[in-house]
Amino acid sequence: MTGLLDRRATPLLVGLVAGLLAVGAGLLAGADAAERAGLAARWTARAGLPLFLIAFLASTFVRRWPSPTTRALLRRRRQWGLGFALAHTIHLVALGINIIVYAPGRTWQSLVGGGLAYVIIYLMALTSTDAWQKRLGKGWRYLHRFGIYYIWFIFTASYAGRAFGADPDKRLVGIVFGCVMVAALALRLWPRRRGMR
Repeated sequence: MTGLLDRRATPLLVGLVAGLLAVGAGLLAGADAAERAGLAARWTARAGLPLFLIAFLASTFVRRWPSPTTRALLRRRRQWGLGFALAHTIHLVALGINIIVYAPGRTWQSLVGGGLAYVIIYLMALTSTDAWQKRLGKGWRYLHRFGIYYIWFIFTASYAGRAFGADPDKRLVGIVFGCVMVAALALRLWPRRRGMR
């Protein structure tokens, strides 16, 4: 298992397969074209979330539970970020089709917030090399640190909106995934606070 996780191609393949499976599941589960497009958009976002959480928590996993497996995740953290970018590109296509064809009434606030998240995702993906890290210097760290927390915020805000929304079918999903996001942040920050005492 550790050997598989330590391969550079594994996160990209996971991102591709997760995104395509989510699209397929949405297309099969929907009763009509509009529902199929909505489910594909919704489920592709969820498909990319585990890849984001691996990149978000890789260093935390090593600090908390050092092992060959967690070290392999940390070594391939950039690739997990790229796998997330790939899965979320599939989500972007599914979401775009849903918005343009079936649900054009989105608010400009959600489009701006989500659009900025995509700008950050692609900036992080394009600069995920040693050469760009050297070229940007400290700016590379600022970009990636700000970016990963901003993406966390967008996920969390999206699920919080569902948790406190009027649709009871989406409320449980919002509560569960919102709690996952808050727990991920707490896990990432807790070792640092502990070490500062």
